[in-house]
Amino acid sequence: MAVKDSNGKELSDGDSVQVIKDLKVKGSSANLKQGKVFKNIRLTSKDEEIECREGKSTLVLKTCFLKKV
Repeated sequence: MAVKDSNGKELSDGDSVQVIKDLKVKGSSANLKQGKVFKNIRLTSKDEEIECREGKSTLVLKTCFLKKV
């Protein structure tokens, strides 16, 4: 299973990714701004999603909105 970012680069556990456009967070009033970097990502069982930490909460993001740093 190859998990790829929006540019086609392969992602793995522990990589850093950057958000390429502003995203609304479901179930929250918070927004993720373009350019936000998430470090130490985790891959999920779905190849188009990753998990990352934002403060004390865990977010699941689609890889089509991310690029590898």
